[in-house]
Amino acid sequence: MKIRRSAAVVAALAAGVLVLTACSGPAKSDSGIQKDSAITVAWEAPLNELNTSSANGNATQNAVITALLDAGFWTYDKDLKLVHDTSYGTYEKTSDDPLTVKYTLGADTTWSDGTPVDATDLLLEWAATSDVFNNVVAKEDPETGAITNQDEIDAGVYFDGTSPSRTLITDTPKISDDGKSITFVYSKKYADWELDFQAPAVPAHVVGEKALGAADATAGKAAIVKAIQDNDTAALSKVSKFWNSGFEFTKLPADSALYLSTGAYMLKDYAENQYLTLEANPKYKGAHKASVERVTVRYIDDPMAQVTALENGEVDIIGPQATADVRTAIEALKNVNTAFGVEGTYEHIDLVHANGGPFDAATYGGDAAKALKVRQAFLKAIPRQQIVDNLIKPLNPDAKVRNSFILLPGSANYDKMVKENGSSAYSDAADVPGAQALLADAGVATPVKVRFAFNADNTRRQTEFALIQESAKAAGFELVDASKPAAEWGTLLQTGQDQYDASLFGWQSQSTAVTESDANFRTGGLNNYGKYSSAAVDSEFDGLQTETDPSKQFDYQLAVEKDLWADAFGTTIFQFPAIQAWNKNVTGVSPSSISPTIFANFWEWKTTGATAPSGTPTPTS
Repeated sequence: MKIRRSAAVVAALAAGVLVLTACSGPAKSDSGIQKDSAITVAWEAPLNELNTSSANGNATQNAVITALLDAGFWTYDKDLKLVHDTSYGTYEKTSDDPLTVKYTLGADTTWSDGTPVDATDLLLEWAATSDVFNNVVAKEDPETGAITNQDEIDAGVYFDGTSPSRTLITDTPKISDDGKSITFVYSKKYADWELDFQAPAVPAHVVGEKALGAADATAGKAAIVKAIQDNDTAALSKVSKFWNSGFEFTKLPADSALYLSTGAYMLKDYAENQYLTLEANPKYKGAHKASVERVTVRYIDDPMAQVTALENGEVDIIGPQATADVRTAIEALKNVNTAFGVEGTYEHIDLVHANGGPFDAATYGGDAAKALKVRQAFLKAIPRQQIVDNLIKPLNPDAKVRNSFILLPGSANYDKMVKENGSSAYSDAADVPGAQALLADAGVATPVKVRFAFNADNTRRQTEFALIQESAKAAGFELVDASKPAAEWGTLLQTGQDQYDASLFGWQSQSTAVTESDANFRTGGLNNYGKYSSAAVDSEFDGLQTETDPSKQFDYQLAVEKDLWADAFGTTIFQFPAIQAWNKNVTGVSPSSISPTIFANFWEWKTTGATAPSGTPTPTS
């Protein structure tokens, strides 16, 4: 799950897309690519890392780009049904007890430098996300959140991208003699085994060359395999450091090895905070070949500016944050197709439970009951219904406050979940008297200062903050604006908990896995930015991981939610409305309700006439 991402099975977009009659466009080359064709897409936040399995790289702004750069074992169709891409490779379950899965890479599957993708790449993906080799844990100052043992981390093995499912694979996987297959043996059953490994996030040979000084790709792969199989802590320490941050960048690196790809496109240009350009990958021989020769992604954080850019022909496709003004402006445009529906993303507020702030028991001498009352009071003061009425109903008249952390409104068991999960302790409307009473009972001095973090460049979030600030003030809280601009927002959210006490953002689903929310709430989970810790929740997710009976899966999910609401983890607000639009010279666009949304079926895109200018884009503020 990525930032601006949700959980559980997600319904497909209810799109009102116009059907066009094909007309003549750019000529096709022998490769099937439309010669000299180009499409420009507007997106709200810039790429900052290509390793989407790392802590920093785990964000939608990166995933939408890697969706075009990298192929994988599977994708989703428009109805969110799993589609195997056998041109990339195959996988099969070879045993139920113990659960054993074998992955085999295709003979023609390569990185864009010509190096084959093979078992070593998946071996590194497992090693970096399984927590098997980590021999040090980051320790933080309870008041500031600052790392206090950086020297120990630097000297040890510390991969920062742990995945709960990968921790179930404790034995080093076996690689076939030809190096194309790898077999994973799980320590117990895992319900979502088929969705566990879509593709390796980074090239092992590059990590071997950069971290271990290997002379070439072959030596780099061999060095990675040896380090993992021998549990060589000195080598793995170097590997983990490079894996964690070696693929971070905000403009085109001088070293092309840092931006290799395995799919339809290659990264060719990247101007910081302005645009990046992808060109068709001539080495890609898979099923999802590029039809359009060049795709440029313009970074435009202002939703209305995206609409203006579409109107002016500066971009061809947009998927802005939805507001009533944005929808009205899009509906007024001519010669565009539109899709309006619901995204697989939900808005929510997380509280930080361990940063020495107002919601941390340590602030009150370890008095957990007092901290709980303060958290409960804050959540009661949030005007969720007012936010939905003011900001979402103009886009979706049927919109309601969402009251589940895991299940999507309208999905199976949602109503039962909401009835039983304890969310009824918090009314949809702000309960200012209830909040005041809890603060008085807790015996804390008011106003309670709360540093509130959100994306400062997001107009809807600015409005939400203003509504929450006003209501919270009446309840006895002083909200301090701790927002950051879009380019800095993701880093603040993930690593800057010493700078904020509550955060407002969205979770966007990456898959239909029943365990997808695990990393959001588990102790130490990759997405657990609020540092929440519950032995009960951890145990419930352990049970959910191995459960294949849908009714029993719901029982585990319900147990998790009961604990989250009882502990005042945070709160949910609304399901995102979706707005996409594209000019009529572009066909084949079919947005998905889950990531990568408007980029979902890029291999079916075509241009039927003039597209947005193909020269160097200029930034739009």
